[in-house]
Amino acid sequence: QVQLVESGGGLVQAGGSLRLSCAASGRTVTSLTMGWFRQAPGKEREFVAALRWSGENYYRDSVKGRFTISRDYAKNTVYLQMNSLNAEDTAVYNCAAGAASRPISAWSYQYWGQGTQVTVSS
Repeated sequence: QVQLVESGGGLVQAGGSLRLSCAASGRTVTSLTMGWFRQAPGKEREFVAALRWSGENYYRDSVKGRFTISRDYAKNTVYLQMNSLNAEDTAVYNCAAGAASRPISAWSYQYWGQGTQVTVSS
């Protein structure tokens, strides 16, 4: 089993930055794909970014050039650096881990964190 705990969310003004962290415990996640998803009120959950153990990364188009996913293998932690935030980025952000045969699809992940709220004020 893998437990995931997100942190780093909060309230930020438009144009600002936040860095989300996802700490994994229970087993090493070195060989797993790590992903970030988000869900805004009244909307479906959507893919944000993913990082395979090989280093291959994926981003949704609206965050490319603004968000960066990275991982610290020694700390068993994955990060999401978010820059140039706008109101459309407001959502609960969830970290996920899994074999992820299809990294952009939520069904592809076996483990999920509880989420952290990101609110961007305009």
